[in-house]
Amino acid sequence: MTPHHAEHHRLHRSGWLRAVVLGANDGIVSIASLLVGIVASGADQAQITLAGIAGLTAGAMSMAAGEYVSVKSQEDTEQADLQLEAHALAHYHEAEHQELTAIYEERGLDRALAEEVARQLMEHNALEAHARDEIGITCELSARPLQAAFWSATSFTVGGIVPVTVAAMASSSILLWLIPLLAILLLVILGATAAIAGGASPLRGALRVCFWGTLAMLLTAAVGKIFGISV
Repeated sequence: MTPHHAEHHRLHRSGWLRAVVLGANDGIVSIASLLVGIVASGADQAQITLAGIAGLTAGAMSMAAGEYVSVKSQEDTEQADLQLEAHALAHYHEAEHQELTAIYEERGLDRALAEEVARQLMEHNALEAHARDEIGITCELSARPLQAAFWSATSFTVGGIVPVTVAAMASSSILLWLIPLLAILLLVILGATAAIAGGASPLRGALRVCFWGTLAMLLTAAVGKIFGISV
């Protein structure tokens, strides 16, 4: 007898994992790039630290608000579709049964079995069956705006607070190379960790976030150096 093989899928992590990776990546890249640009402009340490704190606060609030509004719009769309489906089930039950049957036929079931599966699933929970198989809405992937806002703001703060702390404590003469090196190290850890959590290649995940983060810091440093202003 072949022993049972337990499979540990990761799709249920996609909602909060996306928000965490986006927030942390944005926190590291945005704040490090901001500080590098200001350092390159010739600002003193007090100005650098103040700009970092202001950027950290504004960025965290922006991430929370942006994620909430975005995911809330998704949730509103899902709820509207569910209401539409509930109305159809209440008034056109047989037509909805045939619609679900056709979906299962397209997936490979013969007509008789597809009809029976559709009937049993609709007896159990008709709206859930249509939401999952017709619309594509599942409990695991449904929109959660407050969760997304919380994780985005928190991860942004965690990612951005490290370069701000370094800018406040280290000598301003070494910040122009210390902050980018620290940011790249953090991006390597973030990219690899996120890839592992999602079941992907750690090396590929690390390289992906490092490339864009390094590019952002280089461009911001160039702007600060050329124009001599805080950006």
